Amino acid sequence: MPHLENLRKQAKLILRRHRDRYYPVAAQIRSGLPRFSRMTDSEILAQAFKLGDAQELVARQHGFESWHALRAGLSTMPDHAAAQSTRPVITAAEPQLFVADIKSACDFFADRLGFSTAFTYGEPPFYAQVMRDGARLNLRCVAQPPIDGALRDREQLLAASLTVATAEEIKALFLEYQAAGATFFQTLKRQPWGAKDFIVKDADGNLLLFAGPAE
Repeated sequence: MPHLENLRKQAKLILRRHRDRYYPVAAQIRSGLPRFSRMTDSEILAQAFKLGDAQELVARQHGFESWHALRAGLSTMPDHAAAQSTRPVITAAEPQLFVADIKSACDFFADRLGFSTAFTYGEPPFYAQVMRDGARLNLRCVAQPPIDGALRDREQLLAASLTVATAEEIKALFLEYQAAGATFFQTLKRQPWGAKDFIVKDADGNLLLFAGPAE
């Protein structure tokens, strides 16, 4: 979890982007705050939006119902009172996958891999994010694949790596995807370095590695 001061800065950035009518922030607000869920981008940017709204959005993005709940949660963490470091902390990574059609890609991730759509952007949509638990994947619509399919398969060029915590979970995830009809580039396999993993090929040929410990 980021330090509280970093979260305050995130909220202020969201507020500034709303005031600047930065359209991508509208999708972020719509997906994170239920009261904006049925509004268009233009309607969201036309609404009164305060720092408290931005702070609530940041709190919800980190699993809390409100800014107050987030602050209370941070205060109970053992390392919260420890000496603060000025070193920046990277809290997440969001791989970007290139797809031919946003709706089809979102449907694939929902139907085959159990992801939900966090947001789509554009009319028609050309950008989206799908999510499952702590994983986020960004989808970008392109006219032509940037990597030749034969080269990607031959060299096993992974688009993203996703991990689970236990050997039981990686097996259960593989069986879940098998039952859902996912296409496997590699089935569940124990690796020499002490991991079990499998690779799914999505509807656009992107290779997604799912991995966990072998034992």
